[in-house]
Amino acid sequence: MRSEIGAAVIWVISSFVLGAAIAPWLYQAGKAFAEFTAVGDFPRLIESVGGSCRRAGFGRYFNRSLLLAALVLLPFLLRRLRFLRAEGTKRLWQKLPWKTALIQTLAGCLIAIGVLWGFASLLESMGYFAPNKKSVFLGRVLSQVLVPAVGVSLVEEWLFRGLLLGLWLRYARPLTACIGASLLFAVLHFVEPPLGWRVLDPTHWLAGFSLLGGILAHFTCGIFILTEFIPMLAVGLALAWARLRSGALWLPIGLHIGWIIVLKFFTMTHHFVAAKKPNELWLGMGDLRTGLLPLGALAVTVVFCHFAIKRPDASAERD
Repeated sequence: MRSEIGAAVIWVISSFVLGAAIAPWLYQAGKAFAEFTAVGDFPRLIESVGGSCRRAGFGRYFNRSLLLAALVLLPFLLRRLRFLRAEGTKRLWQKLPWKTALIQTLAGCLIAIGVLWGFASLLESMGYFAPNKKSVFLGRVLSQVLVPAVGVSLVEEWLFRGLLLGLWLRYARPLTACIGASLLFAVLHFVEPPLGWRVLDPTHWLAGFSLLGGILAHFTCGIFILTEFIPMLAVGLALAWARLRSGALWLPIGLHIGWIIVLKFFTMTHHFVAAKKPNELWLGMGDLRTGLLPLGALAVTVVFCHFAIKRPDASAERD
């Protein structure tokens, strides 16, 4: 396809194919590195990476292969996208004073943290979650909560709400653009097969394609669609709406950071009480992001943002 949308579709498909192709090789390299670090005396950081490689299953390596493939192929996509020239870049980012950008980011972060933590506290008061007895150290919070929250939010918002949503907005109405970009956002968050699906030989050169078949089979499960895919799609739609509402990426970045902080920190400091498990449809896998119940917290967040953030003028909204 010569169109820019066609280029984006080809990029996504090519990323999955290339990721599936290199996954077995990355798996073998990771396991070899794990064995290498296990027999020597290395700095703590290298030993930690080696331990992560040792514990990771083939699915984790496939995820990293997909990300690596997408990054390798991204320059070819950018070369094809005419809107990334100087004039087109303005359509992705509205130039805001740094104070306004900071206010939008902090507002989104605080709203997301406040609403989601309130929702989590409500579930805890109802007996669905209980605090862990082990204390959490500041270093662990920084490395496993704050750093991933900021890093993941910046990358995903630039890619999904900046690059891809900006592309859709050039060719479709805002609602269609938001749905299209959010569907891709949701699909790419579930590159894992159903529980129980195993690749017999992760070193086989077709192992990645076998896992890719399992991923596609995941989308034939109705419970998965209702309790995991639809909530993630709703999150994507909320972030896309925040992008249009604010006229820039700072509000969705703030929301994304706040949600990840609460999800990771609450999981780190609390555990699910299995005896109190409600219907799987409502609380999914027993966390704050699956099931239909968390959609209520998402709706409250959108309402707060609606009143907290002023809508830009029509010309800015199209930028």
